[in-house]
Amino acid sequence: MDTYPVRLEGRLDPGLSRWQWLVKWLLAIPHYVILAFLWLAFAVLTVVAGFAIVFTGRYPRSIFAFNVGVMRWSWRVGYYTCSALGTDRYPPFTLAAADYPASLDVAYPQRLSRGLALVKWWLLAIPHYLVIVVFTSGPGRWTTGSDGSGEQISQIGGGLIGILVLIAAVVLAFTGRYPQSLFDLVIGLNRWCYRVLAYAALMTDDYPPFRLDTGGSEPTGPPPAPFSLTERGRLATQPDPNRS
Repeated sequence: MDTYPVRLEGRLDPGLSRWQWLVKWLLAIPHYVILAFLWLAFAVLTVVAGFAIVFTGRYPRSIFAFNVGVMRWSWRVGYYTCSALGTDRYPPFTLAAADYPASLDVAYPQRLSRGLALVKWWLLAIPHYLVIVVFTSGPGRWTTGSDGSGEQISQIGGGLIGILVLIAAVVLAFTGRYPQSLFDLVIGLNRWCYRVLAYAALMTDDYPPFRLDTGGSEPTGPPPAPFSLTERGRLATQPDPNRS
């Protein structure tokens, strides 16, 4: 299993509050306000980085560090609130890495393809965008008018991540525990989203795998290689040291 340049991890805190998840979105409003401006800067700087890549083949380090910080900040806030609900610890107000149950980092690329910078964010990533839509937003419609009966239409879909986190919140409220298998799945879905985000933001040329790596920790290293037929035959002919 190949290691992807984006590392997203989360550590499920024990003893989560049964009901604090009801107000976390309210407590996180200061973060949302700041992140709105940070993501605006992220978008502008990504365009600047795109031009730099096309002309030099390199992603400016200062812009890269800032954009990784914005992603890191967003993941911590999402982990605290509606993207995972994995901790009751309030997220820190910092772009830097911090002692927090949720972490994110992206390996800095020494060189990037000049040609890919022109197409990967809008063309090559389209298959992943279709998957991300399922993960983050469900089918729905938003209208301000009314239907034939004069009633206002308001139908919203929450996306797979939102649905799973809501299920986890309900289970937490009634049992006092967050199901580990559900947590692992939620982290895997978020990991997929952030890998695609880093690719679309021109931070790596490695195409995101169509693979759901679940669990709080990133998979590391390739799996053990299977025995070849010659190796199996050689092992089969070796004497058993436990036999007398």
